[in-house]
Amino acid sequence: MSGMLIVFATLAAMVAAFLSSRVPVALAALGAVLVLYFTGTLDLRTALSGFGDPTVLFIASLFIVSASLEASGVTAWVGQGLIRFGNDNVTRVTVLTTLLAGALTALLGVSGAVSALLPVVMLVSVRLRRPPSTLLMPLVFSAHAGSMLVLTASLVNVVASDAAQEIGLAEFGYFELSVIGIPLFAGTILIIVLVGHRLLPERTGRSLPPDLSGHSKMLADQYRLLEDTFRLEVQPGSSLIGTSKAALKSRNQPGLSVIAIQPAPKGGAPGRAVIGRGDLVVVYGERATVESFSDGMGLRDRTESAGSAIRGALFNTRFGYAEVMIPPRSRLIGQAVFPGMITEGGDLLILAVQRRGEDVGPGEVALAVGDTLLLQGTWKALDEKLKDPEVLVVDAPDSVRRQAVALGSGARRAAVILAGMVLLLATGAVPTVIAGMLAACATVVFRVLTVEQAFRAISGSALVMVASLIPLSTAMYETGAAQVIAHGLVVLVGDRGTHAVLAALFVLTATLTQLVSSIATVLIVIPVAVSAAIESGVSPRAALITTAVGAAACFLTPVASTANLIVQGPGSYRFGDYWKLGLPLLLWFGLIGTFLVPVVWSR
Repeated sequence: MSGMLIVFATLAAMVAAFLSSRVPVALAALGAVLVLYFTGTLDLRTALSGFGDPTVLFIASLFIVSASLEASGVTAWVGQGLIRFGNDNVTRVTVLTTLLAGALTALLGVSGAVSALLPVVMLVSVRLRRPPSTLLMPLVFSAHAGSMLVLTASLVNVVASDAAQEIGLAEFGYFELSVIGIPLFAGTILIIVLVGHRLLPERTGRSLPPDLSGHSKMLADQYRLLEDTFRLEVQPGSSLIGTSKAALKSRNQPGLSVIAIQPAPKGGAPGRAVIGRGDLVVVYGERATVESFSDGMGLRDRTESAGSAIRGALFNTRFGYAEVMIPPRSRLIGQAVFPGMITEGGDLLILAVQRRGEDVGPGEVALAVGDTLLLQGTWKALDEKLKDPEVLVVDAPDSVRRQAVALGSGARRAAVILAGMVLLLATGAVPTVIAGMLAACATVVFRVLTVEQAFRAISGSALVMVASLIPLSTAMYETGAAQVIAHGLVVLVGDRGTHAVLAALFVLTATLTQLVSSIATVLIVIPVAVSAAIESGVSPRAALITTAVGAAACFLTPVASTANLIVQGPGSYRFGDYWKLGLPLLLWFGLIGTFLVPVVWSR
């Protein structure tokens, strides 16, 4: 069997595996590469070339940068903004999401924008109680439309611009594609709003995360923190003035626990190590004991109407809660604890203890199986200390922080890193992959993410899929399979005129891009597009841009682009879900590529 036939057979088998939904897409793609290697169609180096391709490294970097925005609370802030301006209106939220996707795509590219906005949209879907499948596909499809807004929004545009230079034409300007990009993007939003609700599946995945946005209030109510927490102001002459804050906290005992010391609202120095006049001491305990402590130390109760202030002292960008349960066979069973007690490492504070849903404090109690404890500490301490197998964490602190704390620790650094990467991408100062890798490394160097968090952020399935499709595209080119398809297209079109040539180029490109990467597709089609344009008298520039439009129309299958794959799992999409909304969008792109492009680029 010739190499060309092997490629066609392998491609058909891979698509059949995709359609069956019984084989993971990454495994099917990897299997296709192995078939091409064992049949001798590809040598070892070419078969594995995708795993070292700069595109794969760039995508991995974008996953990490996206995770930094999520972990630092930037995405929570954006999500809150979407909900606030959307006013719980699904249509309005959809429009805002698509506009944001287009804007970010112009800066980050399709995969970068979708990776950055995926957690935001998941958060919005949870809060609006809408299936994520109704929001994620509009997100990714509007990102594809946004890839035509500016030159650097897509590598396909850059490749087409380079091809124009190679045949003696001027390269595309940075905003030259905006003439068609804006109507493409506007039409995409209009189609999504008008018919999207009829064509999108309403499916909620088993992995849908809980809504943790009101986590702090829920725990405060459950453990009655505001009922048993008091805010005491240090008065002139108080015996606590000059006392070390750390020393006061270390004196916690059953019935009375100091859980926070806030600087005076006016003139208080946040970094001061000792207690001063006007400072606020937040304590937890029985009212009678607290009143006795307040009278003896020269303090004044400022608890009234201070519920939000107390909650803010306990739960903020630096400190948070974690609820843990004592599992069977834990070594903590029988250990004596009390609310206000500081754990052995000195990093966490026990705010409350409950047994069968009832408080057992403020006195000392021996822990039993099933007891729940509310712990407080810095987010870093909660992340690190609660890996202890002796307790079961109810809601991971990392997940709580990502949803409930907007613009938390590291948000400014994450935003600066993102801006730096965008600047490098827009100016072309360094290769694209280098810009992404610099940004990814910066998130770890500047402590926005830990090394472990960075590696967890990378989607191995998506990377394997992309790395496997790259050598498959190479095989199509080297065996002549792509050229056979292209030659048949030229013969089919003949001399039917400009619109027929551009329509045929769009159909060819859009068809191939549903099966292989858009970059590989455009590299295969560009020689055909230029030859067909010259032979038929069509502007080569128009042919190149129509090819780019066709490559951007990645709407019909999940394997058409990495971005489509990124949302497939969270949206619980099946292979056949994409074409329903994708088909009208594909037709819109086809109209623009066939009729508007030759009007703008007639030469």
